[in-house]
Amino acid sequence: MLLAIDVGNTQTVVGLLESNIGGAYGSSSSAIGANGEGRVKGVIRHWRVATVADRTADEYGLLLSELLKLAHLGMDVIEGLAVASSVPQASAALKEAARRYFVKLPFVIIQPGVRSGIPILYDNPKEVGADRVANAVAAYDLYGGPAIVVDLGTATTFDAISVKGEYLGGAITPGVDISLDALFEHAAALRRVELVLPRNVVGKSTVESIQSGVLFGFAGLVDAICRRMEQEIGQATVVATGGLSELLVPLSERIQYREPWLTLHGLRLVFERNVDR
Repeated sequence: MLLAIDVGNTQTVVGLLESNIGGAYGSSSSAIGANGEGRVKGVIRHWRVATVADRTADEYGLLLSELLKLAHLGMDVIEGLAVASSVPQASAALKEAARRYFVKLPFVIIQPGVRSGIPILYDNPKEVGADRVANAVAAYDLYGGPAIVVDLGTATTFDAISVKGEYLGGAITPGVDISLDALFEHAAALRRVELVLPRNVVGKSTVESIQSGVLFGFAGLVDAICRRMEQEIGQATVVATGGLSELLVPLSERIQYREPWLTLHGLRLVFERNVDR
C-alpha cells in the first residue's frame, strides 16, 4: 500500500492507496451527481487534518501512525510514501519522518528533478506547485486532453493540459475562504455565515445574500475562466477537485466531473514513475 500525502496551505489530505492501479483513461466513468467519486480507484482510506506549518518529524510520525491505527493497520503495511507539499517546512519534516519511521521505504516528493511524466511548459517550471503537477498528471491519465483542472481549495487554481499531455499553464484566484475572510475583516456590519445553498439567488436576508454572492459568484468565475481557457486550448474536459468542490460543482455549467482524490491519484502515478519495483 502507498501512503500519499497532500500538504495544502490550510488542510492536509492523507490517503492510503492501492498501488499499481494503472490509468483509467477511456474506461467507464461516473457522471457528476451519480456518486461523486469519479474515476479514481483504489483509495482504501483517507483523512483530512489541519496543516500545521511547524509540525515536527516526530509529530508527523505519530500522526501517521495514529491514522493507520484508525484503519486497524500498522505501519508495516506501507510500501512507500508519496508527498506533494505547498509548505516548505512540512516537506522537510516529512522527509525526516520518512527516514525515521518508514525506514528504507521508497519516498517520493514532487519537486524539481522528479519524473512526473508530463512536460511543463511554464516559463519557469519550478514555479508550478507540486499539487498542480499531481493534478495535471492525474487528469491526463484519467481523461486525456485537452483538460482543465479546477482545484477549489485555499486558492482556486486552474490548470490546462494539452491533447499531447503537456502542462500548458493556468490561472490562480483567491479561494472562497480567503475571499470571505477579507469580506468580514473589512465590512464591520457583516458576520460569518455557514456556506450552504440559499433558497434563491436573490437573498432575502444578509446571510442569504452572502451565501448567494459567494456560491453563485464563484461558480460564475469558474465557468468564465474555463470558457476563456477553451478559446485558447480547444474544447476540454473540465475536472474539479479540492475541499470545496462538492459544494460548488453542482452550480457550475462547465465542470463535467468531480474527482475528490485527484491529487492522491497523481501522487500514486508520480511515485510509480520514480520507483523501480
